[in-house]
Amino acid sequence: MTLKDKIITSKLPKHVAVIMDGNGRWAKERGYERIFGHQNGVKAVKNTVEAAAELGIGYLTLFAFSKENWCRPRSEIDALMDLMASTINSETETLIKNNIRLIIIGDLNSLPDKIVSKLREVTEATKNNTGLKLVIALSYSARWEITEAAGKIAEDYKTGKIKEVDEKLFCKYLSTAEIPDPELLIRTSGEYRLSNFLLWQIAYAELFFTKTLWPDFSKEDLYQAIINFQNRERRFGKTSEQTD
Repeated sequence: MTLKDKIITSKLPKHVAVIMDGNGRWAKERGYERIFGHQNGVKAVKNTVEAAAELGIGYLTLFAFSKENWCRPRSEIDALMDLMASTINSETETLIKNNIRLIIIGDLNSLPDKIVSKLREVTEATKNNTGLKLVIALSYSARWEITEAAGKIAEDYKTGKIKEVDEKLFCKYLSTAEIPDPELLIRTSGEYRLSNFLLWQIAYAELFFTKTLWPDFSKEDLYQAIINFQNRERRFGKTSEQTD
Protein backbone atom coordinates (compact mmCIF):
# COMPACT_ATOMS: atom_id res chain seq x y z
CA MET A 1 0.00 0.00 0.00
CA THR A 2 1.39 3.41 -0.97
CA LEU A 3 1.22 6.53 1.20
CA LYS A 4 -1.42 7.94 -1.13
CA ASP A 5 -3.55 4.83 -0.61
CA LYS A 6 -3.50 5.45 3.15
CA ILE A 7 -5.15 8.86 2.80
CA ILE A 8 -8.83 8.98 3.76
CA THR A 9 -10.34 11.08 1.00
CA SER A 10 -13.39 11.95 3.10
CA LYS A 11 -11.14 13.53 5.76
CA LEU A 12 -8.95 15.74 3.59
CA PRO A 13 -8.05 19.17 4.97
CA LYS A 14 -9.95 21.79 3.00
CA HIS A 15 -7.00 24.16 3.09
CA VAL A 16 -3.29 23.33 3.31
CA ALA A 17 -0.74 26.11 3.81
CA VAL A 18 3.01 25.66 3.30
CA ILE A 19 6.03 27.64 4.45
CA MET A 20 8.51 26.69 1.75
CA ASP A 21 11.88 26.86 3.47
CA GLY A 22 15.38 25.54 2.82
CA ASN A 23 16.19 26.59 -0.76
CA GLY A 24 19.33 28.45 0.25
CA ARG A 25 20.69 25.65 2.44
CA TRP A 26 19.91 23.09 -0.26
CA ALA A 27 22.01 25.07 -2.75
CA LYS A 28 24.83 25.72 -0.26
CA GLU A 29 25.12 22.00 0.51
CA ARG A 30 25.78 21.47 -3.20
CA GLY A 31 28.25 24.33 -3.56
CA TYR A 32 25.95 26.70 -5.46
CA GLU A 33 24.56 30.20 -4.95
CA ARG A 34 21.22 30.53 -3.16
CA ILE A 35 19.31 31.26 -6.38
CA PHE A 36 20.12 27.71 -7.55
CA GLY A 37 18.03 26.46 -4.65
CA HIS A 38 15.15 28.77 -5.54
CA GLN A 39 15.26 27.55 -9.12
CA ASN A 40 15.06 23.94 -8.01
CA GLY A 41 12.34 24.81 -5.54
CA VAL A 42 10.02 25.51 -8.47
CA LYS A 43 9.89 21.76 -9.15
CA ALA A 44 8.68 21.15 -5.59
CA VAL A 45 5.99 23.78 -6.13
CA LYS A 46 4.79 22.01 -9.26
CA ASN A 47 4.76 18.62 -7.53
CA THR A 48 2.87 19.96 -4.52
CA VAL A 49 0.28 21.78 -6.61
CA GLU A 50 -0.23 18.69 -8.77
CA ALA A 51 -0.60 16.41 -5.75
CA ALA A 52 -3.06 18.74 -4.02
CA ALA A 53 -5.16 19.02 -7.18
CA GLU A 54 -5.14 15.24 -7.69
CA LEU A 55 -6.30 14.62 -4.11
CA GLY A 56 -9.10 17.16 -4.36
CA ILE A 57 -7.85 19.64 -1.76
CA GLY A 58 -9.78 22.88 -2.06
CA TYR A 59 -7.12 25.46 -1.19
CA LEU A 60 -3.33 25.41 -1.18
CA THR A 61 -1.47 28.47 0.07
CA LEU A 62 2.27 28.80 -0.56
CA PHE A 63 4.42 31.36 1.26
CA ALA A 64 6.60 32.46 -1.65
CA PHE A 65 8.08 35.79 -0.49
CA SER A 66 7.70 37.63 2.81
CA LYS A 67 7.90 41.35 3.46
CA GLU A 68 10.97 40.59 5.56
CA ASN A 69 12.62 39.00 2.52
CA TRP A 70 13.09 42.48 1.05
CA CYS A 71 16.01 42.77 3.50
CA ARG A 72 17.98 40.12 1.60
CA PRO A 73 20.86 41.04 -0.72
CA ARG A 74 19.71 42.99 -3.78
CA SER A 75 21.22 40.43 -6.13
CA GLU A 76 19.14 37.63 -4.61
CA ILE A 77 15.95 39.71 -4.69
CA ASP A 78 16.47 40.62 -8.36
CA ALA A 79 17.10 36.97 -9.23
CA LEU A 80 13.98 35.93 -7.33
CA MET A 81 11.86 38.50 -9.15
CA ASP A 82 13.20 37.30 -12.52
CA LEU A 83 12.49 33.69 -11.53
CA MET A 84 8.99 34.64 -10.44
CA ALA A 85 8.29 36.38 -13.74
CA SER A 86 9.56 33.47 -15.83
CA THR A 87 7.64 30.93 -13.76
CA ILE A 88 4.39 32.85 -14.11
CA ASN A 89 4.87 32.99 -17.88
CA SER A 90 5.68 29.31 -18.20
CA GLU A 91 2.92 28.00 -15.92
CA THR A 92 -0.09 30.11 -16.94
CA GLU A 93 -1.32 27.63 -19.54
CA THR A 94 -0.87 24.76 -17.08
CA LEU A 95 -3.10 26.50 -14.54
CA ILE A 96 -5.79 27.09 -17.12
CA LYS A 97 -5.56 23.56 -18.52
CA ASN A 98 -5.86 22.00 -15.05
CA ASN A 99 -8.78 24.18 -13.91
CA ILE A 100 -6.69 25.81 -11.15
CA ARG A 101 -7.56 29.29 -9.94
CA LEU A 102 -4.69 31.57 -8.93
CA ILE A 103 -5.19 33.95 -6.01
CA ILE A 104 -2.53 36.39 -4.77
CA ILE A 105 -2.32 37.84 -1.25
CA GLY A 106 0.19 40.35 0.06
CA ASP A 107 1.42 43.89 -0.52
CA LEU A 108 1.39 43.95 -4.32
CA ASN A 109 2.30 47.65 -4.32
CA SER A 110 5.84 46.71 -3.27
CA LEU A 111 6.35 44.30 -6.19
CA PRO A 112 7.77 45.29 -9.61
CA ASP A 113 5.11 46.57 -12.02
CA LYS A 114 5.86 43.90 -14.63
CA ILE A 115 5.15 41.13 -12.12
CA VAL A 116 1.99 42.75 -10.76
CA SER A 117 0.68 43.21 -14.29
CA LYS A 118 1.28 39.57 -15.16
CA LEU A 119 -0.20 38.34 -11.89
CA ARG A 120 -3.37 40.31 -12.48
CA GLU A 121 -3.57 38.93 -15.98
CA VAL A 122 -3.31 35.34 -14.73
CA THR A 123 -5.73 35.80 -11.83
CA GLU A 124 -8.24 37.26 -14.27
CA ALA A 125 -7.73 34.42 -16.76
CA THR A 126 -8.26 31.77 -14.06
CA LYS A 127 -10.96 33.44 -11.93
CA ASN A 128 -13.72 31.14 -13.17
CA ASN A 129 -11.73 27.92 -12.69
CA THR A 130 -13.49 25.58 -10.27
CA GLY A 131 -10.68 23.23 -9.22
CA LEU A 132 -7.87 23.85 -6.75
CA LYS A 133 -7.54 27.42 -5.49
CA LEU A 134 -3.81 28.13 -5.48
CA VAL A 135 -3.05 31.03 -3.14
CA ILE A 136 0.41 32.59 -3.42
CA ALA A 137 1.57 34.88 -0.62
CA LEU A 138 3.92 37.52 -2.05
CA SER A 139 5.45 40.38 -0.10
CA TYR A 140 3.23 39.16 2.71
CA SER A 141 3.43 39.24 6.47
CA ALA A 142 0.69 38.56 9.00
CA ARG A 143 1.45 41.67 11.04
CA TRP A 144 1.21 43.80 7.89
CA GLU A 145 -2.11 42.18 7.00
CA ILE A 146 -3.59 42.63 10.49
CA THR A 147 -2.39 46.23 10.68
CA GLU A 148 -3.92 46.98 7.27
CA ALA A 149 -7.21 45.41 8.35
CA ALA A 150 -7.27 47.36 11.61
CA GLY A 151 -6.68 50.64 9.75
CA LYS A 152 -9.52 49.97 7.30
CA ILE A 153 -11.86 49.02 10.14
CA ALA A 154 -10.98 52.20 12.04
CA GLU A 155 -11.72 54.30 8.95
CA ASP A 156 -15.04 52.58 8.29
CA TYR A 157 -16.01 52.90 11.95
CA LYS A 158 -15.14 56.59 11.88
CA THR A 159 -17.35 57.19 8.83
CA GLY A 160 -20.20 55.17 10.29
CA LYS A 161 -19.99 52.36 7.74
CA ILE A 162 -19.72 49.85 10.58
CA LYS A 163 -21.05 50.02 14.15
CA GLU A 164 -19.53 47.05 15.94
CA VAL A 165 -16.37 44.99 15.51
CA ASP A 166 -16.19 41.27 16.20
CA GLU A 167 -14.11 38.36 14.89
CA LYS A 168 -16.44 37.68 11.98
CA LEU A 169 -16.24 41.28 10.78
CA PHE A 170 -12.48 41.45 11.29
CA CYS A 171 -12.03 38.43 9.01
CA LYS A 172 -13.82 40.27 6.22
CA TYR A 173 -11.05 42.89 6.21
CA LEU A 174 -8.22 40.39 5.84
CA SER A 175 -6.73 39.51 2.46
CA THR A 176 -8.08 35.98 2.99
CA ALA A 177 -11.69 37.14 3.44
CA GLU A 178 -12.98 34.70 0.81
CA ILE A 179 -10.64 31.87 1.81
CA PRO A 180 -11.30 29.34 4.60
CA ASP A 181 -8.71 29.14 7.37
CA PRO A 182 -5.95 26.54 6.88
CA GLU A 183 -6.53 23.26 8.65
CA LEU A 184 -2.98 22.04 8.06
CA LEU A 185 0.21 24.13 8.03
CA ILE A 186 3.42 22.52 6.78
CA ARG A 187 6.90 23.95 7.26
CA THR A 188 9.93 22.42 5.60
CA SER A 189 13.69 22.48 6.42
CA GLY A 190 13.54 21.56 10.10
CA GLU A 191 12.80 25.06 11.42
CA TYR A 192 10.12 25.32 14.13
CA ARG A 193 8.65 28.79 13.73
CA LEU A 194 5.77 30.45 11.89
CA SER A 195 7.72 33.35 10.37
CA ASN A 196 4.89 35.87 10.49
CA PHE A 197 2.64 33.76 8.24
CA LEU A 198 -1.17 33.72 8.48
CA LEU A 199 -1.03 34.25 12.24
CA TRP A 200 -4.75 35.09 12.54
CA GLN A 201 -5.88 32.31 10.22
CA ILE A 202 -3.91 29.40 11.74
CA ALA A 203 -5.35 29.77 15.23
CA TYR A 204 -6.59 26.16 15.09
CA ALA A 205 -4.48 24.74 12.28
CA GLU A 206 -2.57 21.51 12.81
CA LEU A 207 1.18 22.14 12.46
CA PHE A 208 3.49 19.71 10.66
CA PHE A 209 7.25 20.25 10.59
CA THR A 210 9.61 18.25 8.38
CA LYS A 211 13.39 18.34 8.05
CA THR A 212 13.09 17.96 4.28
CA LEU A 213 14.50 21.01 2.47
CA TRP A 214 11.98 22.53 0.09
CA PRO A 215 13.63 21.51 -3.24
CA ASP A 216 13.44 17.89 -2.05
CA PHE A 217 9.79 18.11 -0.96
CA SER A 218 7.82 15.53 -2.94
CA LYS A 219 4.26 14.34 -3.33
CA GLU A 220 5.05 11.63 -0.78
CA ASP A 221 6.04 14.31 1.74
CA LEU A 222 2.67 15.98 1.26
CA TYR A 223 0.90 12.64 1.63
CA GLN A 224 2.78 11.98 4.88
CA ALA A 225 1.72 15.36 6.28
CA ILE A 226 -1.91 14.71 5.40
CA ILE A 227 -1.83 11.23 6.95
CA ASN A 228 -0.36 12.75 10.12
CA PHE A 229 -3.16 15.36 10.08
CA GLN A 230 -5.83 12.69 9.72
CA ASN A 231 -4.48 10.80 12.73
CA ARG A 232 -4.87 13.79 15.04
CA GLU A 233 -7.83 14.59 17.27
CA ARG A 234 -9.12 18.09 16.59
CA ARG A 235 -11.08 19.39 19.59
CA PHE A 236 -11.25 23.20 19.13
CA GLY A 237 -11.32 23.73 22.89
CA LYS A 238 -13.76 20.91 23.62
CA THR A 239 -13.07 17.63 25.40
CA SER A 240 -12.50 14.35 23.56
CA GLU A 241 -15.93 13.15 24.70
CA GLN A 242 -17.63 16.19 23.20
CA THR A 243 -16.06 15.60 19.78
CA ASP A 244 -17.07 11.93 19.55
